[in-house]
Amino acid sequence: MALITGNENNPATLKIILANNFSKAKCAVNLKPNESKNYLPFLSVNANLDLFIPNAAIWYLLPPEPTYSDATSEFLEFESLTLTPTLIHGLCGNTKHDKTKNNISFILEKLDVKLQEKLFFIGESVTVADIAVFSTLYPLYKSKKLNEEYLKNCANILKWVENFEKLPEVKDGISVIFGEKVNVGETSYQILMQSAKYTNAQFEQIKPAQANTVDKDSPTTEVTQAELEAAQNAWSKSVLELPKLKKIEKVVLPKSGEKNIFITSALPYVNNVPHLGNIIGCVLSADVYARYSRLCNNNTLFICGTDEYGTATETKALEEGLSCQAICDKYFKIHSDIYNWFNISFDHFGRTSNPEQTELAQDLFLQLNDNGFMFTQSVEQLHCEKCDRYLADRFVEGGCPNIGCNYEDARGDQCDGCGKLVNAIELKNPRCKICGKTPKLKTSSQFFIDLPKLEPLLRHWIKISSPGWSHNADVIAKAWLKEGLKPRCITRDLKWGVPVPLEAYKNKVFYVWFDAPIGYISISKAYTKEFEQWWRPKPDTKVTLYQFMAKDNVPFHAVLFPSMLLGANKGYTTVSHIMATEYLNYEDGKFSKSRGVGVFGNDARETGIPSDVWRFYLLYVRPESQDSSFSWSDLVTKNNSELLNNLGNFVNRALVFAKNSFNKIIPKMALENDDYQLLALCTRELKGYTAALEQAKLKDGIRHILSISRHGNQYMQQNQPWVKLKGDEKDKLRAGTVIGVSCNIACLLATLLQPYMPDTSSNLKKQLNCEDFVLNAENPVIVNLLPAGHQLGEPSPLFTKIEPTQADDLKKRFAGTQEDRNNKNSSNNQDIAVLEAQVAQQGDKVRSLKSSGVDKAIWQPEVKILLELKGKLEAAKKVKPTPQSEQKPVVNGLTLSAEEIKKLEESVAQQGLVVRKLKEGGAEKSVWQPEVDKLLTLKNKLAVATGSAAQAPKGKKGKK
Repeated sequence: MALITGNENNPATLKIILANNFSKAKCAVNLKPNESKNYLPFLSVNANLDLFIPNAAIWYLLPPEPTYSDATSEFLEFESLTLTPTLIHGLCGNTKHDKTKNNISFILEKLDVKLQEKLFFIGESVTVADIAVFSTLYPLYKSKKLNEEYLKNCANILKWVENFEKLPEVKDGISVIFGEKVNVGETSYQILMQSAKYTNAQFEQIKPAQANTVDKDSPTTEVTQAELEAAQNAWSKSVLELPKLKKIEKVVLPKSGEKNIFITSALPYVNNVPHLGNIIGCVLSADVYARYSRLCNNNTLFICGTDEYGTATETKALEEGLSCQAICDKYFKIHSDIYNWFNISFDHFGRTSNPEQTELAQDLFLQLNDNGFMFTQSVEQLHCEKCDRYLADRFVEGGCPNIGCNYEDARGDQCDGCGKLVNAIELKNPRCKICGKTPKLKTSSQFFIDLPKLEPLLRHWIKISSPGWSHNADVIAKAWLKEGLKPRCITRDLKWGVPVPLEAYKNKVFYVWFDAPIGYISISKAYTKEFEQWWRPKPDTKVTLYQFMAKDNVPFHAVLFPSMLLGANKGYTTVSHIMATEYLNYEDGKFSKSRGVGVFGNDARETGIPSDVWRFYLLYVRPESQDSSFSWSDLVTKNNSELLNNLGNFVNRALVFAKNSFNKIIPKMALENDDYQLLALCTRELKGYTAALEQAKLKDGIRHILSISRHGNQYMQQNQPWVKLKGDEKDKLRAGTVIGVSCNIACLLATLLQPYMPDTSSNLKKQLNCEDFVLNAENPVIVNLLPAGHQLGEPSPLFTKIEPTQADDLKKRFAGTQEDRNNKNSSNNQDIAVLEAQVAQQGDKVRSLKSSGVDKAIWQPEVKILLELKGKLEAAKKVKPTPQSEQKPVVNGLTLSAEEIKKLEESVAQQGLVVRKLKEGGAEKSVWQPEVDKLLTLKNKLAVATGSAAQAPKGKKGKK
């Protein structure tokens, strides 16, 4: 029988005991060995094998499933090489200074993020990853002092430990190792320190460690000599040595010898307003990658457009009493406006109801038909006799036919209840969505694409292409292949769509399965007549196609569209990188366009929260490998902690210090080891950033940005330039160096932020008086971006605090469906109108009584009634939010409209031109100085109007 030998109060022994309990291995346990050994605990498997490394022992006892092997290995490496050493050094070292405390807090907060909305670190059940981390954190959790100091901001960890502790296997292990009277806290880490002196070598013999740890933005501050030397060499270079960013051409075409990146995002349906789940799933994710690609000087084209044909459009047109074209025009503008507000940097945003779509869809159909990949077949369809029409999928509803699902409002193509695809004729108790009558089955001849005949081509193509796809896209595509492809009907008996170009079928149109993906090609043609250079490139030109979408769109892009292009045999560009997200949920439920549940693009705009904050948060919680949730309280928390207190705090401290102490000029810098260590750490994060974005792992990229600013905050705090500035010349030089390096890191952040938060990046670049620099994905380094003597701009805060109470208000405001909110707002408007009339009537009554000279005792009660009515009116008006479009900034006590601001901007530009002409013409200062004063006055008004005026540091009084 295997034997666990260990000691009480040791978290490392707890690991092995827990692994034994969960594995049901029934190892014997000896907690009082005859000899005192520093290498406790260990697992004796047999006479010839002892495992002295706890993580090797728990891996042996409870090996993970092959699917989770790599992820589990990363967690164990993280726990043994980062988490445990950080806790031991911080809690048991000789000096418990701020640096080590910050490291502990940092690593715990990052670990906390991993547990958001999760019961386990990996998969759906306990693994050794959970066992290792729990055992190491348990003494920290049980110590009241340490818990309050380090876990107060880690709600996810606290909840996870509390739940894990209740498991019977864990309860048993804790009682064995800690009992009830043994101290749990720093004493446990003293004992653990004796166990942790060995390397991970023996564990590596069991399972080779991975190159990356669980958290790429690990806070460890240890850097190698090679990293220090590399940072020093890079810093010796000037930003002038970097290549210049290419200007974006009016029409972007692929070029021979260059990296041509073609980016699309799934075409959003035009029948509704896009919600946040739609936005992060396609256009926002694609935009971040497109912006990053341009920063790398890649020849980049980013297109998208609205998907306008199909039954969804016809249904919406019927609901709103408009023609199909009118409904498309209406929602195309809504989509365009929302994406503009979110700063989506399309090179072209088009639509599929264009002539190019008809031409190309018909042409591709004929190519496939000529090549033998089409056939006709009679199919049963539901026909409504009252409406005298065949009911396409979206025009029929009924009970879901899938076993176990009792959803009664399934559509004819998909069930929102279980998420599975549905055939309309299989619906239980079907009903016409237009008139509500029960339809009957009739036959109709339709075209089918012969996917089984195309399957060999597709299988070969997927084998070559899929290594560049996201994991879920790969799994979904191969699941379709595993089941075997079936012919797909591609035509419908509808009027709104691209007509079939054959006389006998002229009354039929192409279905969305076939029609929509061709929109990528037709929108490209609407963008440029030379579109075929992207879709059928020349032999000496390589085009790499990236497509961004949510996972429900994967079958269209991984199976159907490639099959169509391969079957045409015309050398079309096919996708190399399908980047699919999981689903973003809303609070405790799901987003739903059809039911109007969640936060929609226009809702986000009306909250008054800047679009950059929305972009940041959606990317922070981007559902890359699993579903994630949008939460109002989490949005507020992330804004205040990560943006305001971390990123914004670092940048503003550095720039305000440079303004107040160095007259907005980068001071002379003499870098020391601490400075190069910071640069090495930031270079490590920069490499992580580029590696993440190269793979379109956008969530990881934003975490590396936040890690850089966190390193910067620690650097400022440790070096305290505000103290050194009061010392001798050596100290003053040191203060200048710290501020100069910090401003350079801020400049680095300005470029790295550009793909994620373009407005913030632009604002920061103005404050730094700098431009974006080219990112070298193959060798990212930090050069001297802002040399000594560089003139900075005017600093101002990048972010503002959102009060926690606002989260509750917003959650209530956007609760329920859009219809509920509209009814509520309508009802509220009626209440306001009634109250306004009552206030006016009561006011007249009070004035009449007062003017008549009656006694105060008579009119005073009427005044009280008037005041109560005014209070109700004020409360009602607070409930109704003021649309952002109606809000006006205040300048010197006056409100300015958007049109007035635009005129002010034009005045600034015109006055600036006057000043430049006078100066360039050699006029005397006495002539141009008054014009400069006018310009400054206009600029100040504009700055206040747009909210970009500099704010004086708190506690400082300006000179009168």
